Amino acid sequence: MFGAFPYAARASESLTFKSYVLVGGLAAALLTLLFTLALITLFGATAQARFSIVRAFYVVVALGAVAPTITPVLLVARSRRRGTPGRPGYELGLALAGYLFLASLYLGLVAALPETFVLDGETVARPPPSGAFAPLIAVLYDLPRLSGLAIPAGAALLVPLVHYFRR
Repeated sequence: MFGAFPYAARASESLTFKSYVLVGGLAAALLTLLFTLALITLFGATAQARFSIVRAFYVVVALGAVAPTITPVLLVARSRRRGTPGRPGYELGLALAGYLFLASLYLGLVAALPETFVLDGETVARPPPSGAFAPLIAVLYDLPRLSGLAIPAGAALLVPLVHYFRR
């Protein structure tokens, strides 16, 4: 896997895809670090528990966030090594699907944010929408909290669809 990133960046002809190799690799590393630290914190909080389903759930969520992030790079590296680069626009399509997935992670977090939450022992209200994206954030706030899972899941399904239709 680690060799696939430099190889895909060298072998690709698409500048958009080359940028995704860098951004997707950094995002995957950051997500991996974030989930690892969260899992370590969870182990400390649930040290007395013999079995905790929450620990397994963290791992599943981590895989659900990291796997679609690195999949476009792995698919392009595999197709280049086999000598089957796919139809024109294959690499561009996978890069755009990867970028859309990364954006959907943020949109899913915004949609899943509860109206109030506890931060450092204090109850805090979610911030009101402001700025250029205020209308989009307001729409995301109005969605059911389960949309926070549906948005990234839908975007994650786009990666294999692009691969299937563009190869």
